[in-house]
Amino acid sequence: MIEIIEMSNPADTSWLEMRGQLWPHLDKISHQKELEHLLVEPSRFIAFLAVHPDGQAIGFAETTVRTDYVNGCDSRPVAFLEGIYVKPEFREIGVAKKLCESVERWGYSQGCTELASDALLNNTISHQMHHKLGFKETGRVVYCTKSLDL
Repeated sequence: MIEIIEMSNPADTSWLEMRGQLWPHLDKISHQKELEHLLVEPSRFIAFLAVHPDGQAIGFAETTVRTDYVNGCDSRPVAFLEGIYVKPEFREIGVAKKLCESVERWGYSQGCTELASDALLNNTISHQMHHKLGFKETGRVVYCTKSLDL
């Protein structure tokens, strides 16, 4: 049976390695520093690790409480699923569902009545996972910038 545990060690190598898979634009030291910063506010940030019966970490979910406006939401604060990752060989067996259930319970305990998330436009695997977890798409966005070199 998959166990879900709350994470508090920003130096946990399995967590850092999976974060690197989800967000490859950051190096291991950057991930660790980001976690050190986030973990000092346990009422605003939590992370859960999915552990296989053999002791192997196989997935994680990170969530924050957002008090600013969150696209598609009607309330504040909102629990926001910042990231969820399951190792490819453990997908489609309910790991993401168990992680999301832990996220939902925590968000509710923080006074949230909505859980939100996002995904890149081209990440169709994430879109499918969100749909299977009960999320409903509320919109699509393309961000644009322009240099003001006048």
